[in-house]
Amino acid sequence: MTQPVSNRRLRRTQRGLTMFGLLFWAVVIGFIGYLAVRTFPTVTEYFTIQRIVKKIAAEQPATVAEARAAFDRQREIDYGVTSISGKDLTVTKENDKVVIKFAYEREIPLFGPVFLLLKYDGQSN
Repeated sequence: MTQPVSNRRLRRTQRGLTMFGLLFWAVVIGFIGYLAVRTFPTVTEYFTIQRIVKKIAAEQPATVAEARAAFDRQREIDYGVTSISGKDLTVTKENDKVVIKFAYEREIPLFGPVFLLLKYDGQSN
């Protein structure tokens, strides 16, 4: 006895995810989530540094030492900034405006001997 035509079509059009496919995507999504959790604090630190630098440049400090000291004072208030200090800033004057630049690297240990290297740089407007 043969099966009705509608049952044969139904079997051909059924699709699904195999157990191997499900595990593969779970590992991929899990790894991406792990990377996001490990890198998020460094990204928030970068935006905090950027905000501090813009604030100091807007105040137009008179000397380089003043700008660096202001950054260090603000860094003590914002506990999230640990990657750089005032001595790591490059302070210049362009068109009678103070421009503060910074650049730093962060190594994030992932597992075993594997690290993720992130390079950040920025400047005031």
